Amino acid sequence: MIAKRKEFFADWSWFERLWLLAFTLINVYLFFALDDTLIGLCASLTGMLSVVLVAKGKTWNYYPGIVNVVLYAFVAYGQKYYGEVMLNLPYFLPMQFIGLFLWRKNGVSETKQNDVRVAEMTWRSRIVWSVLCLAATAAYALVLKAMGGALPIVDSLTAVLSIVAMIFMVKRYVEQWIVWIVIDLLTIYMWLVAFLADGNDISILVMWTSYLVNAVYGWLNWRAQYRAQKEAPAWEQ
Repeated sequence: MIAKRKEFFADWSWFERLWLLAFTLINVYLFFALDDTLIGLCASLTGMLSVVLVAKGKTWNYYPGIVNVVLYAFVAYGQKYYGEVMLNLPYFLPMQFIGLFLWRKNGVSETKQNDVRVAEMTWRSRIVWSVLCLAATAAYALVLKAMGGALPIVDSLTAVLSIVAMIFMVKRYVEQWIVWIVIDLLTIYMWLVAFLADGNDISILVMWTSYLVNAVYGWLNWRAQYRAQKEAPAWEQ
């Protein structure tokens, strides 16, 4: 067990260790200080572990991701963020299993920092996806507003962008991190509104703040990894 634990942290950078430790301690402190929910705390901790593993390109990020999706949907339902609920259970949950399969299929040697080969999109693809996101956001906002959801426009935008970001993640596109950064900023705003309204779910707010830090790191890491792949033939299977 000790050997496995050492192997787990062997290739983690100082930033990754510090990032995970700092936000974990913040989460635990606020859980006790503000009497937050245990489900919110568990959702936050599993979510943070999952995203830092995604930034590292580690295939088994999907295991804590599965737990996070279920718990986060439960908390979001309590705040009437129905877009988040419908995004996580019918979409994110099955996508965890699809992503696990595809990342394994496109794996590389475990001696590399990342488990998978990463890719970049063409400019044409970026433009097409941007137009689709705007159209889908407008349509979905009308649905959420009719349902009586809170912050329907922001909720719609984060839901649509999350669908796109998850597709990019499964396809291993570097551009996923730009989308995640936008999502994180918007979602931080959503949960800040919720926290100021009733003082609950501080763990979820901390989780999304940590996601933002990790998304910036993930973008830098995957860009560097993409350049390394293009220059090093060892990445080819």
